[in-house]
Amino acid sequence: MKRAKQEEDRQVQSAETAASVRASVSFPSELYRTLEEIAKQKKVSLAWVVRDAAERYVTEKWPLFNQSPQEEK
Repeated sequence: MKRAKQEEDRQVQSAETAASVRASVSFPSELYRTLEEIAKQKKVSLAWVVRDAAERYVTEKWPLFNQSPQEEK
């Protein structure tokens, strides 16, 4: 069961990577430590935490930006 989940995660990651752009970001030390702690508690990568935060920010600040063309009608 665990192996199937790992394979599914790899497939999702591969799909995301194919459509992703790599970025380099600098954080203040304290914020970075907080992000590391969140990642550790959630058992995910720090990159996942940052992507999740960025997606939530965009959704909150620009809700229409995330709508598909069909939803805008």
